[in-house]
Amino acid sequence: MSAFTMYTTPWCGYCHRLKSQLDREGISYEIVDIEQQPDAALLVEQANGGNQTVPTLVYSDGSAQTNPSLAQVKAKIAELG
Repeated sequence: MSAFTMYTTPWCGYCHRLKSQLDREGISYEIVDIEQQPDAALLVEQANGGNQTVPTLVYSDGSAQTNPSLAQVKAKIAELG
């Protein structure tokens, strides 16, 4: 089961970097391309004051992080434990 969903775009460099870091750490996640799913783009806008800022991560508790560091992601996963 994934710890969170990452909302992304194919051209986002920050998204590619975070995906690589998560993959190296063995952290599982779901990917949603907001350019392919308009409803997902709306969710990202709601989490980011109207902006389509990616990567936006949404966790099982409903909280979100925008462009987090690997350390921030690991801390949040530990908190959700």
